[in-house]
Amino acid sequence: MATQTLQKRYAPVLTEDWVSRVKVRPATAADLPALEWDGEYSHFRRVYADANQRMANGKTIMWVADLPGAGIIGQVFIQLTCDREELADGLHRAYLYSFRVRSEYRQAGLGTRIIQVVEKDLILRGFEYVTLNVAKTNVDAQRLYFRHGYYVVAPESGIWNYPDQYGVWHRVEEPAWRMEKKLG
Repeated sequence: MATQTLQKRYAPVLTEDWVSRVKVRPATAADLPALEWDGEYSHFRRVYADANQRMANGKTIMWVADLPGAGIIGQVFIQLTCDREELADGLHRAYLYSFRVRSEYRQAGLGTRIIQVVEKDLILRGFEYVTLNVAKTNVDAQRLYFRHGYYVVAPESGIWNYPDQYGVWHRVEEPAWRMEKKLG
């Protein structure tokens, strides 16, 4: 969808206080199609379904940013446990991933708001640290994380695999920095 079309579509909801009207909430199974963002991320359909299943099993929390009149405009997933304990151990350390805000809603404070909600929830759950990987080329995201007290702890290869909506496996190579933050 062209930027002009998006601006026309969402113009009624983009008032000065629009960020305060966004509800950051746990995702539901009904939200899964909206995470595909009008087809832009349909190749992650199975990834989202898997995260939703892990959420049902208490291993992941999927968060969405929902703006009345516009729908899902942001997302972040928190893995509470995984096979790499330096990322998430289920007790003290959680892993933040798949953090995304629609481009037309960036640079307005929504990313900060999402991070604050997620961190508060992790503190209430007893977690002491949150980790994440950020692409070495994504300087805007790095700037956001640095502003919120995250620091680089190690380089990451950024190699991961996923099945697309047709079941075809893809390999992604995105060199990254592992960052973490002590909560509280």
